[in-house]
Amino acid sequence: MRVKRQKRHRKIVRFYTACFGFRQPYKVLCDGTFVHHLIENRIIPADNALSNALAAPVKLFTTKCVIDELKRLGQSHSEAVEAAYKVAIARCEHEKLKSADACLMEVIGEKNPEHFFVATQDVDLRKKLQEVPGVPLIFGLRNALLLEPPSSFQRKFVKTSEEARSCMTKSEFKKLKKSTKNILETKEIGDSSNKNEELENQKLEMQADKKTHYARKGMGVKDRPQFKRKRAKAPNPLSCKKKKNHENPSTSSGKEGKDGNTTLRSRNRKRKRSRGAKNLAVTES
Repeated sequence: MRVKRQKRHRKIVRFYTACFGFRQPYKVLCDGTFVHHLIENRIIPADNALSNALAAPVKLFTTKCVIDELKRLGQSHSEAVEAAYKVAIARCEHEKLKSADACLMEVIGEKNPEHFFVATQDVDLRKKLQEVPGVPLIFGLRNALLLEPPSSFQRKFVKTSEEARSCMTKSEFKKLKKSTKNILETKEIGDSSNKNEELENQKLEMQADKKTHYARKGMGVKDRPQFKRKRAKAPNPLSCKKKKNHENPSTSSGKEGKDGNTTLRSRNRKRKRSRGAKNLAVTES
């Protein structure tokens, strides 16, 4: 049960820290009934018990009106009076003393600017404070200290405030209009000045080109370098293949006779004879 209670308390504390800006150490504004409950159930020291319940360091506060009310209750609450004197006293702006409920409601105000946790055993006071946004409530149940979950009114207040933040107010809309007009005017002036500068630069460039053109003409210098055009050259004869004759070798090599018949060419080889062979032929004859 303690683990579940601690998880529940952590979720509630995160809700108030995220939505209403509560910061450590947390301020706890104690009522006379709560102080009396702590003494009766011997929940001592009270700051350690509250820091364990909230899982964060704590500072305890009360008011002069609460102490005065405890004094009026007699000797049965004498220990509660002594314990209340040891706690820091929060300022209440009213001059005359009021009841404890009215004093606490005045200290908290409409939106709890001081970010107080209110610790009380009074049920009616708790119901009143549930209708004030950003007021976490603590109460005791025997030896345990419990933190009340945020009321439906507080949850609705958080939703409406988030929606209001997402939308623009009238003053913000007027400011946005003025800023957009100023931006558009400055853009138009800048565009016109840029156009004029571009035209002037173009004119200056044209004048410079003309001057250089006339100067080159006077000097006899051409505007652009002239390159020789590359023309197709004849192929290298050494790299070309020789042409082949497609005629029949028989017709080209043969000789035509008187009758028109082709005869094959005959080659008679003359053999050289040596002198000894010639002498033998002479003797034989």
